[in-house]
Amino acid sequence: MLVSRSWIPAAAGYAALIIGILDITRGVVPHFRRSRVSAITDIFPGTVTTLAAAASLLVGVLLVMLAHALRRRKVRAWRAVVLLLPLGALVEALRWRHSATAAISLVLFIVLVINRGEFHALSDPRSRWRALWNFLALGVLDLAIGWVIVSVHPATIVGDPSAGERLQHVLLGLFGMEGPVQYSLDRTADLVYYSLTGLGALTAITTLYLALRPERPAAALSADDERRVRALLARHGESDSLGYFALRRDKSVVFSPSGKAVIAYRVVAGVMLASGDPIGDPEAWPGAIRRFMEEVRRHAWVPAVIGCSETGGEIWTREAGLSALEIGDEAVVEVADFTLEGRAMRNVRQMVNRTERAGYKCQVRRVADLSEEEKDQIRAAADSWRGTETERGFSMALGRFGDPADDECVVVTAHKAGEEGRSRPGGDIRAVLHFVPWGRHGISLDLMRRDRDADPGLNELLIVKALQAAPALGVTRVSLNFAMFRSALARGERLGAGPVLRAWRSFLVFLSRWFQIESLYKFNAKFRPFWEPRFLVYPTARDLPRIGISALQAEAFLTVGRPRSPFRRRRRSSDSTPSGSTPSGGPLPVSP
Repeated sequence: MLVSRSWIPAAAGYAALIIGILDITRGVVPHFRRSRVSAITDIFPGTVTTLAAAASLLVGVLLVMLAHALRRRKVRAWRAVVLLLPLGALVEALRWRHSATAAISLVLFIVLVINRGEFHALSDPRSRWRALWNFLALGVLDLAIGWVIVSVHPATIVGDPSAGERLQHVLLGLFGMEGPVQYSLDRTADLVYYSLTGLGALTAITTLYLALRPERPAAALSADDERRVRALLARHGESDSLGYFALRRDKSVVFSPSGKAVIAYRVVAGVMLASGDPIGDPEAWPGAIRRFMEEVRRHAWVPAVIGCSETGGEIWTREAGLSALEIGDEAVVEVADFTLEGRAMRNVRQMVNRTERAGYKCQVRRVADLSEEEKDQIRAAADSWRGTETERGFSMALGRFGDPADDECVVVTAHKAGEEGRSRPGGDIRAVLHFVPWGRHGISLDLMRRDRDADPGLNELLIVKALQAAPALGVTRVSLNFAMFRSALARGERLGAGPVLRAWRSFLVFLSRWFQIESLYKFNAKFRPFWEPRFLVYPTARDLPRIGISALQAEAFLTVGRPRSPFRRRRRSSDSTPSGSTPSGGPLPVSP
């Protein structure tokens, strides 16, 4: 019987990291090799020991790069490290009579070979963007290490080269050419040359490999998968307002063995992110969840579900052994109960009346009823109002408008009388709402954008007109925005709230000065919705930061070199902002 040693990958990864750092240090800093090098200079020619030092540096860099993948049980990382460890030990044998690093490398090699069954994870989905990030990351690392290599031999440097000359020497050395820095000892000059050239070659080879290997998209919904998902939505779409968002074409899906349930997901930074509840027959949900978890184990990913319902969270936690955390509430309005009458709706009623008096008119239609020209106008207007160049969305955004497959979607447009001749994208269109189907009798808010110069109250007018037109469209319930931490805000202001809850609410109110947390909750509350709690499902508390960052990346609120705020709470890419606020440009992130 095989015994699982779950601690082996993590321990091996950290050991490889330490060995790699030691190899880099010994390959760069002369202090760590002078004491022994003199003892073997008479045995081996200088060029051999110089090449050994350069090789030690390159082996160290590769081990550091592979350490994280080794901790994640990646089989390719195991193969690479098993090859590098003996090579590193051989290099150390050429440079040292007694090397603890060589001994540790051989011990780790033996441990990895004995426990090869622990390293079974397949590679992550990939694209050729990996090649670019590899080139940039290694390029920065090459410059940093190269600067140290050039500068840590002050006793042998001829003259006092400037910082620019040292940088030039590093850049030329990475391309295999001599630079302006001169050394009094040939062995030092050779060491610098071989080390810099080796770093450049390592960067070029790994980048070329990543660029030329077969590309597999990180996520893609095939035509056959989309057809099967639509069939399940036609039968079971009433169960979850987020179900239609599984049709985003940058998601992947995993079906239950019976094909009666499906889970939509995307892999981001080693986290397998599912969104909403499984789609299909609830009796088949456990089978889909088990398939999902099998995929997680095959790739050694971290499983997570963002925005699932209470029912979905219960099944996920039971079947997958995960934990759940309430992260907010979805505002759902029952059309039959909605009215503008009464004191509670006074503020909304006044805003709507004032906006209509300002000359705004609304049209509520199915996308199928739009002409191609109208679709182009709406698309152009919505794109022009987007606050950023990045199209955001994952869990609560469809990512397209006007596709022939989405004819059942509902679009609400606001027009300003007397502005037909204005030269603006979309003509007289000043705001757009876009809803996706929620089963046969519901719609769920996907996109909400408006002109930045539009009058206050336009958001209220759009939502009210959509709710008033819903019965004619056969719609009985409408899902609006998601309010992050709503229950904490609501309970914290009640009589008898404890000090911890009041402190948490005060902190959220403080954050609302910059981020729309409290204001969005109050905006949604104007329409007298009932609140459906939404949950984050996760393995352990230590995984939450990683899941949060991955969710922000999936929603495009966090991009390379351009981090986005995690507190901008909108269902789509620009503007479900409360009345009078500025469009901010983003869908709802449902990560903590």
